[in-house]
Amino acid sequence: LLVMKPGLYTIIVALILTEWIGMARITRAQVLKIKELEFILASKTLGASGFFIIFKNVLPNIFGQIIIMAMFSIPNAIFYEAFLAMVGLGIPAPQASLGSLINDGFKTILVTPYQVVIPVIILGILMLSFNLLADGLRDAFDPKMKEM
Repeated sequence: LLVMKPGLYTIIVALILTEWIGMARITRAQVLKIKELEFILASKTLGASGFFIIFKNVLPNIFGQIIIMAMFSIPNAIFYEAFLAMVGLGIPAPQASLGSLINDGFKTILVTPYQVVIPVIILGILMLSFNLLADGLRDAFDPKMKEM
C-alpha cells in the first residue's frame, strides 16, 4: 500500500489482498459441507461430470452464503476506504471521499464542527444500513436462522 501512489486503484488492490481470505475460508467450508450430502452422491452415481455437479448442485447451494459474506464485507470496505482517505492514502484531493471530508473537517473542528460531524454521521448511517441489509439477506437466504 505504501509502495503504490494514493488513489482508487491502490484501495482496490489493498481490499482484494486483505478481504479474499475470509471469503475463501467460508466458501471452502460450505463446499466441504455440501460435498458430503446425499444428492451429490446421487449425481456422482448417475454419472454426472465434476463441472455439472459444481455448477448445478454445489454453487446454487452456497450462492446465498457468498452473497451474505459479500454484503457483510461492504461496510468493512467503506470504513477501510474512509480510513485510508482520512490519513491521506486514499483518493486524491479533487475527488471527494468521506474520509477526506472527515480529514478536512478535523482540521477546523474547533471553528466549524459540523464539517466533521456530518460526514461521520453519514458514514455511520451508510455502514449501519449495509449491515442491516446484509442481516435481512441472511435471514432470507438461511431458513435455519428464522427458527432461532
